[in-house]
Amino acid sequence: MNDERVILLLEPDGALRAGLRHSLEGGGFRVREAAELGAGGLAREAGEGVALVVARDGAAGGRREVFAWASRFDPPPPVILTSPRPGIAEAVSAVREGACDYLALPAAPELLLSSVRRALPPVRPDAPQPAGPPPEGAKPFLTRDPRLLEVLKTARRVARSTATVLIRGESGTGKELLASFIHRHGLHPEEPYVAVNCAALPETLAESELFGHERGAFTGAVARKIGKFELAGRGTLVLDEIGEMPLPLQAKLLRALQERAIDRLGGTCPVPVAARLIAITHRDLGCAVAAGAFREDLYFRIQVVELVIPPLRERPADILLLADHFLARFGARHGRAALGFTEEALRVLTRHEWRGNVRELENRVERAVLLAEEGRIGPEHLGMAEEAGRALSQPTPFSFRPGTTVSEMERQLILNTLRQVNHNRTRAAELLGISIRTLRNKLREYRAAGEEAGRVQAAHPG
Repeated sequence: MNDERVILLLEPDGALRAGLRHSLEGGGFRVREAAELGAGGLAREAGEGVALVVARDGAAGGRREVFAWASRFDPPPPVILTSPRPGIAEAVSAVREGACDYLALPAAPELLLSSVRRALPPVRPDAPQPAGPPPEGAKPFLTRDPRLLEVLKTARRVARSTATVLIRGESGTGKELLASFIHRHGLHPEEPYVAVNCAALPETLAESELFGHERGAFTGAVARKIGKFELAGRGTLVLDEIGEMPLPLQAKLLRALQERAIDRLGGTCPVPVAARLIAITHRDLGCAVAAGAFREDLYFRIQVVELVIPPLRERPADILLLADHFLARFGARHGRAALGFTEEALRVLTRHEWRGNVRELENRVERAVLLAEEGRIGPEHLGMAEEAGRALSQPTPFSFRPGTTVSEMERQLILNTLRQVNHNRTRAAELLGISIRTLRNKLREYRAAGEEAGRVQAAHPG
């Protein structure tokens, strides 16, 4: 059955262009072609109805001009880049900038068509798109932190590609929520979202879980089983805690990513797969490679785009934002919508180290919603009464001896505020009502005078 969607082919070499056109038309697609964007009067009208762009990387105008041209349409068509001399660095850069794939020229017809079909959204005239949300799809990714906002910006950019993504961060920071975010903004949000915890897979069953098995493949295999790779279809397969995957299984995963095919246990022929892979880990895989616990070739294969989520203790602006969000959610769920935090609770929330990150904050707020009385949540409801007591037993940073100079009071105020926010200068400047530049200048003055701020400056350079 012919697809008949229109593909715009941009290739300056006439012979290569003819070969690509022949392959695409042989796959049932309609082809609109030109040597480059500036040739043949390729104005906006030429892009109307185009479902996908196949363009030579490095041709006149460069890939950025192709991306800019495609972005003029709503929705913008996916872009596949080609090159007669592809390099790993160029391919990684192209995918990060928004390309769905990066192919070597001349491209084998089956490889070209496979890449095109992965990039194109499915044609389902009898069903609305997109379908139901993936797991956690209803949960927003809330943040005010500049670093995490940049991570989300990169995630949204690479979502419209088939590139493998590695998400790294401490436990409880929201790594699977970010994977869900990428799926929702990806090429096929209507396709399945399948998550697998590699640490929870029994080693004897892990291969069958991921790749499936045929009937009779082993004792107890009474029927064919479809593995997670196939269940994901053209959607997203998330491998959580990939650093815990056994080495023999890592080799099979590497082959699946390289060949875009898997072998069911007991099967006689490869099965093509098209799912986009997102790998998640709390470990430093570079160290695992050095220790021989993780394959280096697989590490490079999954690290096309790496996204690192900072821990909550490094995102002080997010603590109260998330606490209010969880309070609203659990208040509505448990019929306690009128609850609010006391000032003491807010102070202890901002001072806590949050070793369990967002998951710990979520659990503490739900506990507080269930235990609080009279409409107010205090430290005792959060399970943080002891911390609040320690804070009260410490000398207040805002009490001064009679005769203390104004400059000394200012110095104490600045240094104590820095201690209270774990030396986060941006947060301290916000609380003090001064600019970050003024704060740096004050610390420089204290350092020059040999004050305690010299230690703060050395430990936390600005």
